[in-house]
Amino acid sequence: MTSTEHETVFTYGAPALKYGTGSSDEIGYDLTQYGVRRVLVVTDPTVAATGWPARIASGIESYGIATEVFDGVHVEPTDVSMQKAVDFARGTGPYDAFVAVGGGSSIDTAKAANLLTSNEGSLMDYVNAPVGGGRAPANPLKPLVAVPTTTGTGSESTTVCVLDVLSLRVKSGISHLRLRPTLAVVDPRLTVTQPAGVTAASGMDILCHAAESYTAKPYTSFDRKKPEQRVPYCGSNPLADMFAEKSLSLLSWALPRAVGDGSDLEAREAMALAATFAGLGFGNAGVHIPHANAYPIAGQVREFHPDGYPGDEAMVPHGMAVSLTAPEAFRFTFSAAPERHLRVARLLAPDFEWAGDFEDHLPAVLVNLMREIGIPAGIGAVGYAESDVDSLVSGTVKQQRLLATAPREASEEDLAGILRASVHLW
Repeated sequence: MTSTEHETVFTYGAPALKYGTGSSDEIGYDLTQYGVRRVLVVTDPTVAATGWPARIASGIESYGIATEVFDGVHVEPTDVSMQKAVDFARGTGPYDAFVAVGGGSSIDTAKAANLLTSNEGSLMDYVNAPVGGGRAPANPLKPLVAVPTTTGTGSESTTVCVLDVLSLRVKSGISHLRLRPTLAVVDPRLTVTQPAGVTAASGMDILCHAAESYTAKPYTSFDRKKPEQRVPYCGSNPLADMFAEKSLSLLSWALPRAVGDGSDLEAREAMALAATFAGLGFGNAGVHIPHANAYPIAGQVREFHPDGYPGDEAMVPHGMAVSLTAPEAFRFTFSAAPERHLRVARLLAPDFEWAGDFEDHLPAVLVNLMREIGIPAGIGAVGYAESDVDSLVSGTVKQQRLLATAPREASEEDLAGILRASVHLW
């Protein structure tokens, strides 16, 4: 193969960004810049109870913009819960813009409502193949302002909308450039109410976003694409690397502190920045095996109830699900990019002394951190056994969009090995 057959182009996209204490008070003004007259604020009941969505809606109305609030978002959204938001938006609309206030669940639900009030068809038409139809939106979407209240998902920066397909017991997503929010408003004040368990899980999501994008297959190793074939996840590249490194260095000290003391504003601000940086990185480079494994781990949950989350139903929060196989996944991918895996370990734990094999360094750093912040000790601790591995593998292999970005190709046998080794991490 000649060099001209390999990719020489990487793409980079990001929303406009407004960061800092008080930034959420300016959303009404920001919306006037898009000629907006009517907006739907999308949030969940827990976030609504903090008063922030109502405060933001009031601020928007002070600029003469009519505002409606939908507060029925389901944490870890499903196709059914997203359809409720779509039906609400269709029934009370039309809207000129959407404002999502909450974690990734609210932002992703707003993306779905925006998509299906701007385009024809059903959710499953747009869900990534092979789970759904993989259809691309024909029409542009309305402006979407994303206001994260959790530090982790990065959904405010990405082109992805994640959901559980209940009938198939699988987690999948919708991915298209048009889903990327128009503006991300990151106000650290909104994250102070995060419980410790949510901070830990979402913090591990940030970490895996950064570590996976940094260790992803380089963009130059893909086959060359035609312009119409380009996808948001193009592989590790210099811009994404820069954001990932900064995110990891912030997490090294801010994550334990934010979990230990939620009122630590310096740590909260650093976590908000780390989440933003990681989103700006992985939203272009992509993520790989830990995220692919996370979808079935979350989708097939039976009885696990995590601390800090709504207690009425079983769930494995996304960030937690991602972290549970990360140590073993990075042990598997080490040989594809040893220097990058070691760099991630050193950024996360610059003072961590390690005398063992190099391939075990990053897994050891991750396990040490997970134990410190209260993450469960493997997939066994959230209800899975070795007998569940085959079912989990079948869910992972459906995530081909993510597995394609892995620096080392993983067979079903390889994935089973990673999952088996992750039943008990310590």
